[in-house]
Amino acid sequence: MQDLQQYGAWRAGVAASLEGYGKALREAGLIDAAGEQVLARALGRLRDDRLSVAFVAEFSRGKTELINALFFADYGQRILPSSAGRTTMCPTELLWDAHLPPCVRLLPIETRAGQLSTGDYRDDPGAWTVLPLDLDDPAAMHETLRQVSQTRQVSTAEAERYGLFDPQDPELAASLGADGSIEIPRWRHAIINLPHPLLKQGLVILDTPGLNAIGTEPELTLNLIPNAHAVLFVLAADTGVTRSDIDVWRTHIGAGPGRLAVLNKIDAMWDELKGGAAVDAEIARQQHDVARLLGLDAGQVYPVSAHKALVGRIGGDMALFERSRLGSLESALFHHLIPARREINARQLRADLELLAAGQQVLVAARLRELVEQLQELRSLRGKNQGMIAHMVRRVEAEKKEFDAGLFKLQGTRAVFTRLSTELYTLIGMDGLQDRTETVRAAMAASRFATGMRAPVRNYFANVRGALDEACAKVDEIKAMMDAMQRKFAAEHGLSMAPPQSLSLARHVAEIDAIEELFVRQFGTATLLMTSRATLLERFFDSIASRVRRVYRAANADTEAWLKVANAPLEALIRQHRDNLRQRQATVQRIHDASDSLEQRIGAFEHGQAELDATRIRLAAIAAGVTTTLEASSFIHDTA
Repeated sequence: MQDLQQYGAWRAGVAASLEGYGKALREAGLIDAAGEQVLARALGRLRDDRLSVAFVAEFSRGKTELINALFFADYGQRILPSSAGRTTMCPTELLWDAHLPPCVRLLPIETRAGQLSTGDYRDDPGAWTVLPLDLDDPAAMHETLRQVSQTRQVSTAEAERYGLFDPQDPELAASLGADGSIEIPRWRHAIINLPHPLLKQGLVILDTPGLNAIGTEPELTLNLIPNAHAVLFVLAADTGVTRSDIDVWRTHIGAGPGRLAVLNKIDAMWDELKGGAAVDAEIARQQHDVARLLGLDAGQVYPVSAHKALVGRIGGDMALFERSRLGSLESALFHHLIPARREINARQLRADLELLAAGQQVLVAARLRELVEQLQELRSLRGKNQGMIAHMVRRVEAEKKEFDAGLFKLQGTRAVFTRLSTELYTLIGMDGLQDRTETVRAAMAASRFATGMRAPVRNYFANVRGALDEACAKVDEIKAMMDAMQRKFAAEHGLSMAPPQSLSLARHVAEIDAIEELFVRQFGTATLLMTSRATLLERFFDSIASRVRRVYRAANADTEAWLKVANAPLEALIRQHRDNLRQRQATVQRIHDASDSLEQRIGAFEHGQAELDATRIRLAAIAAGVTTTLEASSFIHDTA
């Protein structure tokens, strides 16, 4: 777990360096609104970075015991309830949010009757039942956490309303009680807010219910599992890979970066009547069989005994812990996952640093050019008579008037900018998206056959993607207009500036594609034919629509942030050039009035030029220090 702590220390160090760089830029007056936005985004990314690990398994595979052994053995007992049978009845997240006290937040199962996904409820505190956690009483805390395993007996009609019962499913029909009722989870989702050292470092653990729940809670298949940085698919050595295991692996997980299989309960294969080599060979055969069935390399399947690892850690029996083989899984999980995550963050932060440095260089160059021009102007006055100085006064005044007239001409262009911005907002507006959602929901409800629901959903994705594509074209139009305007203005007034900041909505388009791909994978023809229409509608479309809404909200936020600072470089240069013109006018006027010495003013400007050079060198050193901190964490991987 030291890797995660080192990663947290790296993030804190980079954040401190960035904050110092931002403070230095502000003190020097060399950061504009666009730069402030870049800095805030980078710091926010470091502050909110999470590393999510999902555990997926059928019940009785020892999944919860594995979580206890990996993360919570230092409590001296099981924190999450783990016993024979099903103990995790709803998706459970373990994380730390410093804005909330230690607690368990529980979302009632009744929320499934509405049209909102679990994600839609995250920011609605009134929707959750909150139970405090007593950190000083592990036994009481354990009892509180048992809430995640609570169930209710309800009628089939109520279960069907929640999408938890399908009368056409013979397996569910066989699970009915004598009175015709059926057992369902009491809670839809649980979030355990725990100040554990690893969770404080940004680790998020997702404990999923059995595989049957994977198909009934859309939030798992459409969001939480696909977006997890690592997924541990837990199997049991005494049962091997079942048909349902293979179906869930292929449909919801699949081989890829951060996807590992865990062959748990190898202690069931320990046999004192066999030699150690024979037991190891049998475990190895089972490991290769699992790898073959899942399409993995044998090295991606980790045989462990979570129970013996937990007992060994709590009891201080390191020989037992070593025999459990949990150390190899820990090494694979953190030694590979964390460096990969760090490199993604580092790559994004390098791009942010480049943007900050580019903005600083533009402002420094503009300020330096103004100083040089004023110095040349003042030096040209040496030995000149009052008439020549008076002529210089008039020339500066004329230049200022011409600049003010140029600013007035910009107003017309700003009106065009406002119109195009309104058109852009309309394309990605939430009202239009809601209309599309209601249209497709009505079309699906009107369909006589489940397979007929595919066309409305395909049209839905085509429409939301088309709107984003049109928005991308509108962004390009706005940027081209701004670029032409700024180049023309800069040329007319002898200014130089960086091109306008770019905006790309490509990642949002890619996310829509990913959501559609998940939908297609979830709803093959066989699934559509075997699932009742009402259940299909209730289970997944609302979650799909919820994820698309989140994508659109993010696209709106990016667009709003970009439009706010799109003109920031131009406005910063205008402000700086206007101040310089006023300063030039005042300086030449004072010299003309003989109230100031020409040589004194030349000396002051030469001193200002030297100070600016020193500031530029100092800022470059601070930026280099940020880069050094950014690159100094390769030891996380190298020394692991």
